Amino acid sequence: MLYGYLPAILEGLWLTLRVSAISLAIACVFGLLGAVAKLSASRVAQSLAAVYTTVIRGLPELVLMLLIFYGGQIAINKLTDAWGWEYIDIPPFLAGVLTIGFIFGAYMTETFRGAILAVPRGQSEAAQAFAMSRLAVLRRIVLPQMVRHAIPGFANNWLIMIKASALVSLIGLDDMMHRAGLAASSTRSPFTFYVAIALIYLALTSVSIFLLSRLEARYSLGVKKVQF
Repeated sequence: MLYGYLPAILEGLWLTLRVSAISLAIACVFGLLGAVAKLSASRVAQSLAAVYTTVIRGLPELVLMLLIFYGGQIAINKLTDAWGWEYIDIPPFLAGVLTIGFIFGAYMTETFRGAILAVPRGQSEAAQAFAMSRLAVLRRIVLPQMVRHAIPGFANNWLIMIKASALVSLIGLDDMMHRAGLAASSTRSPFTFYVAIALIYLALTSVSIFLLSRLEARYSLGVKKVQF
């Protein structure tokens, strides 16, 4: 099957899943920090978060991947040259997950910001009236409730992130897409391999949609849905 390249492609699939999962965790960290910054009373924090989300969401992921990977590599080694250190070669896996996580952190910022705003403000005010700190209110009152509101946007970002993980093949990472490209060149059967890759991505997104819909249903227990 697939001219004997199926095992190699499945190994690349495992790498694709690892890149997507770790990038998601990084994106959630950036997203939470960005959402809190946008909702904070600090104008500096609001401005930094606004610049971050505006720039990242306004540029194609491909351009950002190449800019951050190559530009970051150059910037880091200029600093190391200034300090007299040796050349630092950033591993493609580390660069890939950090770049994708940083990019999708901007989208997660808006998802989490909207979810936080959906939590009734009166609950936070009541908690502060009982002398709870702002951090405690965020951790014990706001974040547990925002999950239900964030799941739809979170799911959409995750689906896009799985597909965007194919971009790491451009920076030398031996993922599923990269291996399919090598196999297609060797066998001169690009249609066969790219259809197989498309079906694998479709299977991944379908399973993700099913699992996330179950998660959303779990968090929506006891909540009345509005029908339009």
